[in-house]
Amino acid sequence: MKSETVVVPADGATLPGDLVVPQSARAVVLFAHGSGSSRHSPRNQAVAAALRESGLGTLLIDLLTAEEEQRDLVTREHRFDIALLGRRLVAAMRWLDAEPGTRDLPIVLFGASTGAAAALRAAAERPEHVLTVVSRGGRPDLAGDALPAVRAPVLFVVGGQDHEVLRLNEEAARQLRVPHRLQVIPGATHLFEEPGTLERVADTVRDWCEQRLRAASPQDEQ
Repeated sequence: MKSETVVVPADGATLPGDLVVPQSARAVVLFAHGSGSSRHSPRNQAVAAALRESGLGTLLIDLLTAEEEQRDLVTREHRFDIALLGRRLVAAMRWLDAEPGTRDLPIVLFGASTGAAAALRAAAERPEHVLTVVSRGGRPDLAGDALPAVRAPVLFVVGGQDHEVLRLNEEAARQLRVPHRLQVIPGATHLFEEPGTLERVADTVRDWCEQRLRAASPQDEQ
């Protein structure tokens, strides 16, 4: 398994990330974190570890620089700048496309909170490069008019007790023109802190990615 800290050039900034690619990886999952979070998010780290066990690479990246993060804590000017976050995700996708260890791998975009909207915008901009989009407790509604332009299948994972976010996910799902699934995790709140709920998220995402990989490889069915 190859593991390294990387620096991704994006939109005039340099973004730190943690890239881990198992041997014979079948895809790479690019994580987009939500407002006030980072690539060190324990929830995304836990999901990433579970996905690597099933043969998927992971890139957890900070979409804001350290200076932007500090400014955002005061002004909150960047956390809802979905256009900026989306552009930086696209830059990260281009970086993955150029790296020898990942250039031949399909990309899964995994967004949490506002990162889900950025992931959907990036998927709409580069449809040929995205295997699927996953939203965990996301705000896909913030993707706005990008939603009908998404061409990759979408998985929404929402806590059963996260009522407002569940409503927003249902509304966003109705704007999609692609196959999608809304998976509600019973008993979970927004951060999936309840015992066993984050494991349910990881299992759901792993199974969804496996289905998408099988669907993209019809030769395996012969």
